[in-house]
Amino acid sequence: MLEKIQELDKELLIFLNGLGSETFDKLWLIITNQLYWTPFFLFLFYLIYKKIGGKQTLYLLFFIAILIAFTDQTCNLFKHTFQRLRPCNDPEVNTIIRVVQVRQSYSFFSGHAANTMAVATFLFLILKRYFKYLGFLFLWPLIFAYSRIYLGLHYPGDILTGYFFGALFGFLLYLVYRKLKPQYFPG
Repeated sequence: MLEKIQELDKELLIFLNGLGSETFDKLWLIITNQLYWTPFFLFLFYLIYKKIGGKQTLYLLFFIAILIAFTDQTCNLFKHTFQRLRPCNDPEVNTIIRVVQVRQSYSFFSGHAANTMAVATFLFLILKRYFKYLGFLFLWPLIFAYSRIYLGLHYPGDILTGYFFGALFGFLLYLVYRKLKPQYFPG
């Protein structure tokens, strides 16, 4: 069963990665670089600040820092435990796919997918009553994580697992935040 899942994962990677072309490689290299998302984050936190104020925004940033640290460390634990090769380093697929970028670390599961989904889930649960179209926030983890497949850095299964853990951790931290907010973060 596990072999069949891994085979389907490789086939889906080959298909999705094969949709790319050299024309768009630079765009996807920009998309995968977290630094280039800074204007999006600043705009997002400006909107949040305008809705809930400075003090509550700082509390959110504190919780997001905890969330990213926890999600990232969990991801690294899994990567070092399972030691799944990234597609760009996997001799079974790296000659078939388009390898646009190479990383030497392991693949399972995607920290980019986990971190972005965790933050998106956490923010969505807290802020959905303030913003009518906040669901669009989930485009960020989708686009960001697809860039990892496009570049040959992750299998789709790595992304989906990252989404699962990210959504789970985002939801759990939301529950902690909601429980602690009245006593420690009123406003």
